[in-house]
Amino acid sequence: MPLSPEEPQIHESAQGPRVTPATGRPASTPRPVPGPRTVATPRPGRPVPGPGPVRPAPAAQRSHTPGGRSPSPRQGNRSAPPQTQLIPAPTGGALDAADEAVDVLLDSGRAPGDILVLTTGEQHPWAAHELSFGEAAYWAQHDARDDVFYAAAAVAERAAARPVVVVAVNGEAGEGDDALNRALELAKARAGVLLIVCGDPQRVNAVLGAGV
Repeated sequence: MPLSPEEPQIHESAQGPRVTPATGRPASTPRPVPGPRTVATPRPGRPVPGPGPVRPAPAAQRSHTPGGRSPSPRQGNRSAPPQTQLIPAPTGGALDAADEAVDVLLDSGRAPGDILVLTTGEQHPWAAHELSFGEAAYWAQHDARDDVFYAAAAVAERAAARPVVVVAVNGEAGEGDDALNRALELAKARAGVLLIVCGDPQRVNAVLGAGV
């Protein structure tokens, strides 16, 4: 009696963590105040490895490029503008969204020293904590380029360019949003390959659409 052909087997692929949009996250989740600084200060927002829920990746990213085309990564071409991605988030949740974006960048293999985070409103807790030790020590960490650096957009002119710049639009809207316009101009000038903007889409698109 002839043997029946072997039925193909379908292997189920492993499922990754569920992705939830940044806008669904509560905006009022308190962040812990950094403790005393040690020789090896851990990067803020990075939990100690162990059991617990996996942090979701930022969602609803959109690229702002001419013609709607997705730009390819640039290799040493500083004349072309960086790729720009928008992560929708309310004003009160922009800082959390920026922290999540940094986590995703690091988890994907991006070196900490490649990332600059700018805030348009309240200082990031890390920046506020480090500035308490004096500006000299604070900017020395910037010059060392061995970790993620957090700064206010108002002093972004002093920051050196890095491959990735993340902007948390956590400042309140103002007349004409001139401050946001200036902040995004500075951020774009310092982003080598990628600019990530976390904030209200209507405000951000109004500035990005103006050619920033």
